Amino acid sequence: MKKYDVAIIGSGPGGYVAAIRCAQLGMKTALIEKYNTLGGTCLNVGCIPSKSLLDSSHHYESAQKHFSEHGIEFEGALKINFKQMIDRKAAVVEQTTKGIDFLMGKNKIDVLHGVGSFEDATHIKIEGADAQTIEAKNSIIATGSKPATLPFIKLDKERVITSTEALELKEIPKHLIVIGGGVIGLELGQVYRRLGAEVTVIEYADRITPVMDAGLSRELMKVMKKQGVKFNLSHRVNNVERKGTTIHVTATDKKGAEVSFEGDYCLVSVGRRPYTDGLNTQAAGIQINERGQVVVNDHLQTTASNIYAIGDVVQGAMLAHKAEEEGVVVAEYLAGQKPHIDYNLIPNVIYTWPEVAAVGKTEEQLKEEGRAYKTGQFPMRALGRARASMDIDGFVKILADADTDEVLGVHMIGARAADLIAEAVTAMEFRASAEDIARMSHSHPTYAEAVKEAALAATENRAIHT
Repeated sequence: MKKYDVAIIGSGPGGYVAAIRCAQLGMKTALIEKYNTLGGTCLNVGCIPSKSLLDSSHHYESAQKHFSEHGIEFEGALKINFKQMIDRKAAVVEQTTKGIDFLMGKNKIDVLHGVGSFEDATHIKIEGADAQTIEAKNSIIATGSKPATLPFIKLDKERVITSTEALELKEIPKHLIVIGGGVIGLELGQVYRRLGAEVTVIEYADRITPVMDAGLSRELMKVMKKQGVKFNLSHRVNNVERKGTTIHVTATDKKGAEVSFEGDYCLVSVGRRPYTDGLNTQAAGIQINERGQVVVNDHLQTTASNIYAIGDVVQGAMLAHKAEEEGVVVAEYLAGQKPHIDYNLIPNVIYTWPEVAAVGKTEEQLKEEGRAYKTGQFPMRALGRARASMDIDGFVKILADADTDEVLGVHMIGARAADLIAEAVTAMEFRASAEDIARMSHSHPTYAEAVKEAALAATENRAIHT
């Protein structure tokens, strides 16, 4: 029987990063993965493939709608080779997962393919290609999440689909009905809208992206409406039925009236659920809560003292980079170090175009807490760089403490917001004030100038260019 200092179940961003950090710290490490490829949901059927399709569809939309303004003209009709688009996505995924294989070899991590389940707190049985039982002094559960659904919806994975199937379609839908106005639904909805599909979003809450700052929700919906996406807010879906190639969806609107929708595909994107199936957690003494999450303490330690859990399978935002940070924290804690995560400073991003990104407190949270704050906001359209690239939608908003001027939250929507948010995270990690950011030199012309201008606006309304 092979013995390890640490065994990690699940090779997503949390699992493989934890494995690398454990190996770097001198631990003999095993990584257990039931699928043939490493990388989990994020690399195989989530972050990476969805961004590939978002980029490909963005290029098509730009060529179709904006190239002529740049003086770029075509002879003949612009066409979509959808198969090539899907094939390119698959190639990006393959290249990325092979990169994880390389990192495992480089760090001398044993990769064991099969389903891992606990026999007790120190023994893991693996069923599959590398069938065996191993002994692990410590273990890390990093099994991630699966798409959630509603109890009355039958997912046939052909016409009534999850995000996984939406990344592998053989045709562009004529009318894609999206149930859920969160990150996944909006990103994939935008992909297919750009490619010519009619897209209808049905959302139970009174706004899209309900966990983000309301200002971002309003702006993103306004922009996506201009792009042709239809929104139905405060709608409770009651039934989804397939008849041949037609999907019928019935819902109740905010006035109590029943409304119906018809399309040829229905994407169910109502969130994700923690995935612990087959782990046999009870054999190891691991507690699972009523939401299906593994119960952990502040050190991500489960009710079995030598077993830890990270990522989507524990409480908190289901984000790849959150899982990565937790993987590093557990590895360093096992090595006797004293790592720390500030969960308030884990950024959240939506990769639509314009991109949406945020870190820290929302305005709604500050109001609920009764905390005195001030706001500085700057529109992207006031930037020379934005006008040059024709990416003028959006804004940057900075929330700062009314007395100390410490930055409490940064919320942005615009070109490259997913990258710009790192500046805000850095500033907030070092407890920067709005004036600190305002006094930093930002290169011109860039989108990042909007961050400086928003900080100036929060500092005695000193924005220069608006």
